Amino acid sequence: MIVRHLSVADFRSYERAELPLEPGVTTLVGLNGQGKTNLVEAIGYVASLSSHRVANDQPLVRFGAERAVVRCAVLTGEREQLVELEITPGRANRAKLGRSPLPRTRDVLGTLRTVLFAPEDLALVKGDPEQRRRFLDDLLVQRQPRWAGVRSDYDKILRQRSALLKSAGSSLRGRGRRRLPEGVDPAADREEALRTLDIWDEHLATVGAQLLYARLRLLTDLVPLLQSSYREVSDSVSEVTARYRSSIPGPAGEKLAAGYAEAASVPTVEALRELLQEGMAQVRDQELDRGVSLVGPHRDDVVLGLGEMPAKGYASHGESWSFALGLRLAAYHLLRTDLQDDPVLILDDVFAELDSGRRTRLAGLIADCEQVLITAAVEDDIPAELAGARFAVTKGEVGPA
Repeated sequence: MIVRHLSVADFRSYERAELPLEPGVTTLVGLNGQGKTNLVEAIGYVASLSSHRVANDQPLVRFGAERAVVRCAVLTGEREQLVELEITPGRANRAKLGRSPLPRTRDVLGTLRTVLFAPEDLALVKGDPEQRRRFLDDLLVQRQPRWAGVRSDYDKILRQRSALLKSAGSSLRGRGRRRLPEGVDPAADREEALRTLDIWDEHLATVGAQLLYARLRLLTDLVPLLQSSYREVSDSVSEVTARYRSSIPGPAGEKLAAGYAEAASVPTVEALRELLQEGMAQVRDQELDRGVSLVGPHRDDVVLGLGEMPAKGYASHGESWSFALGLRLAAYHLLRTDLQDDPVLILDDVFAELDSGRRTRLAGLIADCEQVLITAAVEDDIPAELAGARFAVTKGEVGPA
């Protein structure tokens, strides 16, 4: 799988830009702030419908423009497909595949698959649980695009349930400001709120169990690849681990956190649904008091370990870089195995952050990838082994280096 051509209009700093690409290594060279990362960000957006740099679409549209357009010609084997995305902040984005409009933007997912590594990925090791949850869920979608729909459904249910918790909690505490219609019994009103909450508990547990099951299965596939990738990029014999920390309270949650050696040992979706419902029942009083959902995949974490210690807070800067690289390389190898084809590998300003040993080892590990896109401030940051096409990026203009 390769990107044969990228075209952007009003994306980030670019009014317009065209970038022809070939198999092998392509490097975009330019000083910071010139626009090289914007180009690989556009490619990553086509693959994931999200940016690795910002949480919403507004910054992706050039200042003064109403919308941005990104087009990618994606070649898979002998088949070429043109993906077009129209990004309009405040409105629904639109997508075309082969110039035909799609009913949903997310229907383009799976056309292009990328693995992108950037300095922001240190947050996978040092940052909040949200970063690690997103890593897992994004990888799920890359493997099977249908998980985008499951994630969307879960988020909608979570918002509805959390809103109900706030209103029901206020009513049950007797501090609600709303006045009930004449003839309505407050006790009956509270009972109705709890019955409605039971229904949303079931919805959250049903969809949440699917997502939790998928994450656990993903970890069983990913961890062996993470261990080998970490050893290769760090030249270390230290053992690395990744264990799932569930928000389900009590022994059930502790068992999930113990990890699974193989996919066959992961509980069934039905078993996980029951555990989530039991967990919500245990903390219902706390949830009503605080007005938030305390149990579910949105509260879970992946605990990364280095030797006997957690990587967060104990790993050195170099070890943290190796761990983050190991996670991305493991994701790359997992997708390569699933697809029987290489995803596009993107390394955004990575080599400047690595010492010479890690640079050389990383270069050796990616030399056989079908397409690698690299950004760098100076050419000297790129190992000599990664010879290939070079483009110079200067003040939003792209040309041969």
